[in-house]
Amino acid sequence: MNATALAVRLFTERPRPRGIAGWRHAHWLAVGTVCLGAFLGQLDASVIALVFPALGRHFDAGFAAVEWVALAYLLVLVALLAPIGWLSDLVGRKTMYIGGFAVFGLSSLAAGFAGALWILVGCRAVQAVGAAMMQANSVALVARGVPEHAMRRALGIQAAAQGLGLALGPSLGGLLVEHASWQWVFWVNVPIAVFGIVAGWYLLPRTRTGQQAAVPGPRTRTSPREPREPREPRRLREPREPRFDLPGMLLLTGATTALLLALSTASGLPLPGWAVAVLLVAAVGLTLALVRQERRAARPILAPGLVNTPGVRSGLVVALIGYLLLFCPLVLTPVLLTGAGVSTAAAGLVVTLLPAAFAVAATVGGGLLPRGWSDVTRCRFGAGLAAAGLLLFAVLPVPGPAVAVPLLAAGYGLGLLLPANNALVMRAVPAASSAVGGGMVNMARSLGTALGMALSVLGVHLAGAASGGRTVLAALAVVAVAAVALTRPAAVRR
Repeated sequence: MNATALAVRLFTERPRPRGIAGWRHAHWLAVGTVCLGAFLGQLDASVIALVFPALGRHFDAGFAAVEWVALAYLLVLVALLAPIGWLSDLVGRKTMYIGGFAVFGLSSLAAGFAGALWILVGCRAVQAVGAAMMQANSVALVARGVPEHAMRRALGIQAAAQGLGLALGPSLGGLLVEHASWQWVFWVNVPIAVFGIVAGWYLLPRTRTGQQAAVPGPRTRTSPREPREPREPRRLREPREPRFDLPGMLLLTGATTALLLALSTASGLPLPGWAVAVLLVAAVGLTLALVRQERRAARPILAPGLVNTPGVRSGLVVALIGYLLLFCPLVLTPVLLTGAGVSTAAAGLVVTLLPAAFAVAATVGGGLLPRGWSDVTRCRFGAGLAAAGLLLFAVLPVPGPAVAVPLLAAGYGLGLLLPANNALVMRAVPAASSAVGGGMVNMARSLGTALGMALSVLGVHLAGAASGGRTVLAALAVVAVAAVALTRPAAVRR
């Protein structure tokens, strides 16, 4: 079998067995398979915060170095969501989704055997490739396999799976670190990934046929003895689809990396002091170059015209703030609790209250609000509730049973804020640009998560675990109030 035939075979999506494809409820099996990937991605995002202290002890590294186990994952995820979405259109979304499970599972297995911190960071970067292969295709696979009348329910189930993974992460991470070892935080992903590969192979509908996914083979020359056919008149070439914006992706990755490296260096990463200024200048320069590139790109990843649409820019900022507010306490709370003598397992159970309240509010919490409330009102109420919870957390004694109240309030408020804000953004985005708009919301989410982790570590480094954590929490309450002011009604979509 030559290389071309092998490539065709690998990238040809196999149809589901007839017994499954013909079943009238088969689309729910496809939704369940997509939910596995959604659950795994969010579980891995929230579980990692509980591992930082154990990793610091095992590798004898500071907090600023250990945080790159999470930041490397987020950076690669931000960079690859858009190009993998484009590539999936060529090779097939089912193929890419199953491949994502394989990459994620293998890199998780390797992460547990990492003998040095830089190897673990590299494994996490590869993990992010697998996560991007799944995240970039999850909604499209649901849309492909589910009838129109069941679409809203299917997307709600997927959101519930994400919320469940987000909620279980801290408690599972705390239990594994306390009673097993930090390696099991990564190894627990492996059986889920294997099950996802099998389920995807048999339960997901194919998105490309063999002919569509075929790779062109080498051209064969016409024999000189055969008469040549007369030339056809020249036809006008069809306009080619614009190429993917690779320079924009590289500039975005470079600017984000420089900013996060600057924050990590200020947080104690062993680099020269002048590196902070150099990295900040580099981040600004790369950001300006990114703006210039996106204005002239045929297919920009951050469309300037779309960002300037009324309601979109402020909505993207609120999305970034919302995930910053969610993940900053996920990092700070275990530090505050373990520093006060609470065990890692108990700290994980307490931290679970935040994402659990977020998951409940994001899925069913909106039904408890007055029916007449608009999405703008829901955003402002949610941001105000989150601000009150974070401010209360900053002044309450730790540890103590009252800590549960601010965590529940902050999580519930953010669970109301973010879905309503995302709905406002997508309502303001023109229908023809909905895919680009969704990609920008995903980027804002990942950047907010990364900044939340980096700023938490910076606060702890500058002022110590107790006072630094409380200062950051009070500052987050002010940022949540800013989210209230930034929320705008959506423009009419054209």
